[in-house]
Amino acid sequence: MTKARLFRLWLVLGSVFMILLIIVYWDSAGAAHFYLHTSFSRPHTGPPLPTPGPDRDRELTADSDVDEFLDKFLSAGVKQSDLPRKETEQPPAPGSMEESVRGYDWSPRDARRSPDQGRQQAERRSVLRGFCANSSLAFPTKERAFDDIPNSELSHLIVDDRHGAIYCYVPKVACTNWKRVMIVLSGSLLHRGAPYRDPLRIPREHVHNASAHLTFNKFWRRYGKLSRHLMKVKLKKYTKFLFVRDPFVRLISAFRSKFELENEEFYRKFAVPMLRLYANHTSLPASAREAFRAGLKVSFANFIQYLLDPHTEKLAPFNEHWRQVYRLCHPCRIDYDFVGKLETLDEDAAQLLQLLQVDRQLRFPPSYRNRTASSWEEDWFAKIPLAWRQQLYKLYEADFVLFGYPKPENLLRD
Repeated sequence: MTKARLFRLWLVLGSVFMILLIIVYWDSAGAAHFYLHTSFSRPHTGPPLPTPGPDRDRELTADSDVDEFLDKFLSAGVKQSDLPRKETEQPPAPGSMEESVRGYDWSPRDARRSPDQGRQQAERRSVLRGFCANSSLAFPTKERAFDDIPNSELSHLIVDDRHGAIYCYVPKVACTNWKRVMIVLSGSLLHRGAPYRDPLRIPREHVHNASAHLTFNKFWRRYGKLSRHLMKVKLKKYTKFLFVRDPFVRLISAFRSKFELENEEFYRKFAVPMLRLYANHTSLPASAREAFRAGLKVSFANFIQYLLDPHTEKLAPFNEHWRQVYRLCHPCRIDYDFVGKLETLDEDAAQLLQLLQVDRQLRFPPSYRNRTASSWEEDWFAKIPLAWRQQLYKLYEADFVLFGYPKPENLLRD
């Protein structure tokens, strides 16, 4: 009887010890699949680390062998069928409708690098942190703790454990190409049994497939009650980055992409209600193609009315293409190490790839030839009433202020 009790006691103590050991390990390594890539953990500030030499390469190769074994052993329960496997070999065709409207420049180009980029990043982060701490700037969810952010609002945070990176994607800010980069880095999508190495070879339809990315909102399904703890470990150790653009220009870009093209999904879900509510159309075609042929299109004014209508958010949160960045990426709760801007995309992309020490592994895909320009704002807003413009600014004011975009005074006064 005594021996049985002693055995049970040792069993309980051993189990407690193992649990504590696992928790300590997670705090040290902080990898979603128990990766041992602590050598890839990034500091919050500072210049890029030196390029690894031959000795370092041998060390990383040894680590990779261990990682591969642990990943296979501990991820055995993860269904590989969750990832799309049937891929086309060719990159997205530049002749397709959306690619043509977006105006991709497929020619290779070298990014211009400014010696002041380090200082520029420091300034951007300083502005962001300063206004997050400034009580004079108030906006919804600003004071909400990270633990109080619903899982559904963490879907834009993509994790790459292999290189210690977390990317918060913002639609209409080159997110397609950044998602391609994250797929290459994480090796999450296979083509003919091997991970993609060239971002541009990843078909567009697979880039936005949620199963191709490990995002924070998936942690609960894998790790249960430990998911928030793992998120915090990664947020502390990994390099966190996002890319933003002028909020009004982003709205124009979203309108052009989703309502000036025959997009069946956006026609049914958004254009039809807008045309009924704000353009007084009672009988509408069933498809976008029929509507376009009949000359029935949502106007930019209709789109602004929709954004300002208080009933819109009561029915459902803003679609991600026009939802505010502070709601997508939680910049006052996540201490971003790198804030890129579409206006300086080429230079910022080159600098970030250096920071992640992957600039020799890949290049950021070519940027757009004809981006929606800030100079277009006055033309697009010319027929929008002044009161609407002022309300719209208040709706997106936090994004303007947090990311250092000047207030568009020329649009907000007579």
